[in-house]
Amino acid sequence: MASPLSIPPRMISLSLILFIISYLICIVPNSKNLLPNEFDAIQRASNDYGNIVHEIPSAVLYPSSVKDIIDLIKSSNNRSTPFTVAARGHGHSVRGQAMARGGVVVEMASLSKIKGGIGIRVSGNSTLGFYADVGGEQLWIDVLRATLEHGLAPVSWTDYLYLSVGGTLSNAGVSGQAFLYGPQISNVLELDSLLNFSGGSVIFSGKTMASIGEFITCSKHRNSELFFAVLGGLGQFGIITRARITLEKAPTRAKWVRLLYSNFSTFTRDQDYLISSNVPSYVEGFLITNEKTTNEWMSYFPSPSRQSHIASLLKKQGLLYSTELVKYYDNQNANTIDKEFQKLLKELDFIPEIIFSTDVTLFDFLNRLGNLDDQKRPLESHPWLHLFVPKSRVSDFNDVALTTILPKLNETSGVFLFFPFNRKRWDNRMSAVIPEDEEDIFYMLALLHSCPPNQYHILDELNNEIVRLCEKAGIKTKQYLANYESQQELIKNYGSKWKTIQERKEKFDPKRILSPGQRIFNYV
Repeated sequence: MASPLSIPPRMISLSLILFIISYLICIVPNSKNLLPNEFDAIQRASNDYGNIVHEIPSAVLYPSSVKDIIDLIKSSNNRSTPFTVAARGHGHSVRGQAMARGGVVVEMASLSKIKGGIGIRVSGNSTLGFYADVGGEQLWIDVLRATLEHGLAPVSWTDYLYLSVGGTLSNAGVSGQAFLYGPQISNVLELDSLLNFSGGSVIFSGKTMASIGEFITCSKHRNSELFFAVLGGLGQFGIITRARITLEKAPTRAKWVRLLYSNFSTFTRDQDYLISSNVPSYVEGFLITNEKTTNEWMSYFPSPSRQSHIASLLKKQGLLYSTELVKYYDNQNANTIDKEFQKLLKELDFIPEIIFSTDVTLFDFLNRLGNLDDQKRPLESHPWLHLFVPKSRVSDFNDVALTTILPKLNETSGVFLFFPFNRKRWDNRMSAVIPEDEEDIFYMLALLHSCPPNQYHILDELNNEIVRLCEKAGIKTKQYLANYESQQELIKNYGSKWKTIQERKEKFDPKRILSPGQRIFNYV
């Protein structure tokens, strides 16, 4: 893996900036949209939420239209040595995935300022269904606000809503609703995608396309190969400029609890029951290594504190488990929701003395984290790890990895999640990687670390130790938002999909121009 640059972007010299500007004039047309403030633009495009990888681009494009991006791709193709292009949404990648060292970063948010642009448009009817046409640069929080004005909402979310639509659809987009509705990529009806052809002959909808920078509309039934490639495709096969998202009638409120467990088997058994029953609207799980986690819950829940009891349990075993459970409702079932919820809780085997509960609006639940980008926070790095784990090995996974590694994190900051998905809600034709076995359920571990920038390597080593322990025990995990140590690891993670991924790249981006920061086909 390429090492992060030792010189941070803020130390870029004036001479380097001047060199970049002169270089731009030679390589990129319509340069009036490039680098409105040269230093700030380069610095911004050289960093992301992870604050670990810093790759300096040669230019930053602030498009005033989709055509500007098309022209950029054409310009790259017209060179004997093409430059790379990376679309940047809201900058929440954690390992430089939206960066382009020596290439051009496209600030997609610039498209949201265009009058008459795609924006967010709600359409449909009660017979055919409702949907929203959304620009790839739009944030999910704005999609929620716009659709709620019509009494509608998407059904699948991420926990944090200040992420771009194109960004999450390029990965998968998962949260506690995914067991019921699938990830966000399973709730897309149609896409517009910008491609990078290089003179080859590609057939779409019965027509031969051979020009560079084609703008293609695709769905499950129209140009389906591209549709399935782009969803979960990590930006390798096209830049999403519009997505048509499924909408349903929006509930108005959310009954919301967090339950505590001291036994892992009971914890996962209850979660399996919940996602199989289809009764809840949302299910996630937490791994608790210190009291700070449950102390922070006090801001959400008016429930009486049980911190002394929690502290005693943590001291005894070092690791606790929690299930977060939500049931949406509206005026039609407001009189029965309490009875329904209590009936559901009676089926579960949590610690009865410790329960956190509240009742909030749908908007307040979905936006429970608020806008973290606007908050004044210390400079941190986020060396995250996401693993998909087959259900049949979760007990081994707990014994081998969780109980041995997570107690070491009792003094660190972060949120640690562990919760299940139903495989039937995922379409394996899409590029996203999931476990290759045929089990009905698989789990996701998400270690969302926060630490001072000079300490991320310590947590990275703990992450790597978990991966090594799983390999040694024969637990076939898959990485989500992957951080590969070698190209061999990358190919192993894709498994049987690797051949398909290679074929799609050759067809849709043969010059390896798009999304070099993923280090899949531009591995250094």
